[in-house]
Amino acid sequence: MMTTKYLFPEDYMADPSANVFNGKLYIYPSHDRESGIPENDNGDHFCMADYHVLSFDDLENGTAHDSGAVLKVEDIPWAGRQLWDNDVVEKNGKYYMVFCVKDKTDTFHLGIAIADNPNGPFIPQPDPIRGSYSIDPCAFKDDDGEIYVYFGGIWGGQLQRYRDNKSLESACLAKEGENPIPSRVVKMTDDMLQFAEEPRPVIILDENGEVIKEGDKRRFFEASWMHKYNGKYYFSYSTGDSHLMCYAVGDNPYGPFTYRGTLLEPVIGWTTHGSIAEYKGKWYLFHHDSAPSGGRTWLRSVKVKEISYDEDGNIIVAKD
Repeated sequence: MMTTKYLFPEDYMADPSANVFNGKLYIYPSHDRESGIPENDNGDHFCMADYHVLSFDDLENGTAHDSGAVLKVEDIPWAGRQLWDNDVVEKNGKYYMVFCVKDKTDTFHLGIAIADNPNGPFIPQPDPIRGSYSIDPCAFKDDDGEIYVYFGGIWGGQLQRYRDNKSLESACLAKEGENPIPSRVVKMTDDMLQFAEEPRPVIILDENGEVIKEGDKRRFFEASWMHKYNGKYYFSYSTGDSHLMCYAVGDNPYGPFTYRGTLLEPVIGWTTHGSIAEYKGKWYLFHHDSAPSGGRTWLRSVKVKEISYDEDGNIIVAKD
């Protein structure tokens, strides 16, 4: 198996969303830069002003091609600051970037930007997706062509400000032993510009079929990702303050999903965020850490590990 390696040491990029289009691998990361603001729980120290696209003809032996900036904060009419995670999906020959950015009141929403090819440039819609909130979108295209977006992140991601898709007067975090704040999943309209329905909670169950509670180190925090293997739906996510990347498996894109295991133990730096994709017959886990920057959480670098599956569909992560 391929050993773990950094994919683009020339710059600080993070939150890698990996996709294969037309036989080529594309990674859509966020772009970390120095902000000069002290680190805090609201994430103000993250200065992410644009998106680049990394592409590969040969992941294991080649080098990344950097597209340059394909979308900037100033290109988005409604945006204020901080382009966090994004993902891209193809439909009818167009490429749709689902991104998150704070508006001019410092509230996160999701937006859509469209391109004619996977390298962009991506042209943003004039307004955010109606009814959208929070961060970390993953755009998953199922075998029938339907597209679902998974999203949500707690603390700086603002998910605690919402309940039943309605804004709260004051944020409300779950208490230990309660049902945790869940990720969200929503089907998109045929034109990929709006939600086709109300977002639904993504429920994660333990081995006994019980909801994993707040205080359990396996509970959801951010970084939703969905991929499909042998007809099963694999929901992977970050646990946040326990610094794990975990996964759970279900029978349909809405879940519920039953916890299966840990993909990554704590990485260097606070955040754990990744994606999983098949490329040229092999499966890979893309993620990031802060080792090259000396552990600064706002200056992260994209990495990749090879993975495989056992006969029961459990994910095996290659050892370094």
